[in-house]
Amino acid sequence: MRILILGGTRFLGRALARFAVARGHDVTCAARGVSGVAPSGARFVAIDRDDPAAPASLAGDGFDAVVDVTRQVSHARHALAALADHVDHWSFVSTISVYADNATPGQTAADAPVLPPAPPDVDAPVDPDNRWYGECKVSIERLVRERMGEDRSFICRAGLIVGAEDPSDRFPYWVRRLARGGEVLAPGRPTDRVQFVDVDDLAGWLLHAAGARLVGTYDGVGPAMSREELLNGVAAGLGVADPHLTWVDQDFLLARDVREWSGERALPLWARLPEWAGLMDRDARPALDASLTVRPLSDTVRATATWMTARPDDVRQGGLDPAEEAVVLREWQAVRDG
Repeated sequence: MRILILGGTRFLGRALARFAVARGHDVTCAARGVSGVAPSGARFVAIDRDDPAAPASLAGDGFDAVVDVTRQVSHARHALAALADHVDHWSFVSTISVYADNATPGQTAADAPVLPPAPPDVDAPVDPDNRWYGECKVSIERLVRERMGEDRSFICRAGLIVGAEDPSDRFPYWVRRLARGGEVLAPGRPTDRVQFVDVDDLAGWLLHAAGARLVGTYDGVGPAMSREELLNGVAAGLGVADPHLTWVDQDFLLARDVREWSGERALPLWARLPEWAGLMDRDARPALDASLTVRPLSDTVRATATWMTARPDDVRQGGLDPAEEAVVLREWQAVRDG
């Protein structure tokens, strides 16, 4: 195939380009080129998608499939206007952040309500907290379906994407923390659910979707697991036997300003329950039935750890630092032991 990736220089887009090149496809990555470089073997075309006319320069290149990862509504609109009539298949990487109900576990793309589209005057997420992020993705999903039709469009609502070159602190935090050893502060309960997808598994599925002309809307997520399975699995992937996990009540953590999900003083991949019980516990069966393959957790851990060791300057240093963790653990021990 001749594949156009609108992006292709960072994380998922770059993994997809690398994956497609390795399988003999003709790959073009179109981006500004400021966030990274296209992998070896892919053709890079520099375009500024803030320019409405920029995608038109690609219209005559005869692509079989397009994959777009944008979060900016105007970027999607301009690309579709220029290219929709010239390609057979369009994949858009959306997000599970489009859902209006994050409390109910086990939902699928077929039955879960979504947010309204972004207001007409909002083109992209407008602050560091990604306000309007989900709504902008909903708007882009609608544009793709309207312009390509249901028979040529594939909407992949990705969950948390992990693996090598991860720009977030979420999965890398736990790789770093379990590798350090000692008593590990584990948030919530061992049975709390956690869900993610390996970047290479998602890239492989996007390539399959383009080749098979897969259509419809799916959640791009792997099977959910318990937090205990996650932390023990990360430890096992690192060769750490019997990690010392201390489970700390969520209300205790929140009362001490230990934060959720990501960022400073946070415990990544943790969110309050029951408000967020469905965020990392969606039904992965439709994606698995549509040929998403999921590698063992240990493979993801080793790939992430190898990258973190090789490129330490690229790893985001978020989460709860060791001194803060030690203080919280001491306070919890005092409360627990009375």
